[in-house]
Amino acid sequence: MKKSILLLLSICVFSLNPVNCQVGRLLNKVTKSVANDVTGKPEKDPDSKNVEPEPKCACEQPELVLDLGGKLQLDYSEITISVNDDGAILVKDKFTNEYYIVKDGAPQGPVKAGDPRLAGFTNIDDADAPELTNRWANNAYITITGGKYTIKFNGKIYGPYGEISDFKVSKSKGKFAAIVTENVPVTAAEGEKMDAAMKNAKTEEEKRELAMKYSQQMMAKMQQGGGPNSMLPKMVTNIEGVTYDPLESRGGSLNNNIKYDDILFTAGDQVFDLSNNVLLTLKPDAAGAENLFVNTANTGYAYYNYGTLTFSEEKTMSELFNPHLVMVDNKVNLAYMYYSPKKNAILQCKIPF
Repeated sequence: MKKSILLLLSICVFSLNPVNCQVGRLLNKVTKSVANDVTGKPEKDPDSKNVEPEPKCACEQPELVLDLGGKLQLDYSEITISVNDDGAILVKDKFTNEYYIVKDGAPQGPVKAGDPRLAGFTNIDDADAPELTNRWANNAYITITGGKYTIKFNGKIYGPYGEISDFKVSKSKGKFAAIVTENVPVTAAEGEKMDAAMKNAKTEEEKRELAMKYSQQMMAKMQQGGGPNSMLPKMVTNIEGVTYDPLESRGGSLNNNIKYDDILFTAGDQVFDLSNNVLLTLKPDAAGAENLFVNTANTGYAYYNYGTLTFSEEKTMSELFNPHLVMVDNKVNLAYMYYSPKKNAILQCKIPF
């Protein structure tokens, strides 16, 4: 018994040091075992495991997204998850700094930081993402030639444009909308050349001459392709009946995630379509939510913040992540994921929406 008491005391002292959650759980289990030895009280089931209960958002028939056991052997408390627009899942092991890409339930990896396959994911650490010289460099619909941008969508060509500030495609890949500017005074590449030339100028006179030269070049560009109006942003889309004007907009940006197979925008507490029709007025908590979803009939919505999904009729679901809209049997569903301690897996549920 003396040895058991000494062991218990040593564990208590050690547990005062900062340790991770896995070691903490292990110490807690060992401490209980020693305490039972001291008191002579045996454990009810020596082989039993303390499994946390399933989260409140769990459904009766969830889909398996990723099994963290088996070959992967990943600890849920030591990973971060990012989901791409095409449904691919990126899992980062924070302990090893390695990645696993999961598509259609099949994991690939480990993938090292800097791998080109990570470029499609937007929620990974910036330091691990491959460096892109242009935000549209990997866009399947946009080509860049001579500093100009061209959009090719469903066999039709739009452009060239001096700048594309926003570009969204609907879930079915049948619609697109973009905010473009036909001409810009200085492209990014031209700006870099100008900065380098100004820095390398040896005299003030040389700097003034360069400034005059670049000013004349910009004035000449303003006269190309429609004059000053060609330097104002405008909407380009294949959607009929669009009246959205970036110069007269209420603010916000294009969003293809709010409603399935549609492109909308929000301003303040209202949701608009691209014909400036008000679809819904939001409650204050929903106006600044992390994610917002509008149902097919435009009669209700749901918003997501910090692991909780709240519906406009006040229903809430917690302990979930990655809510998104999907089509199932020609009907729109609101899907979400959660971690199952019982199965040690990431599961997915779907709700008709």
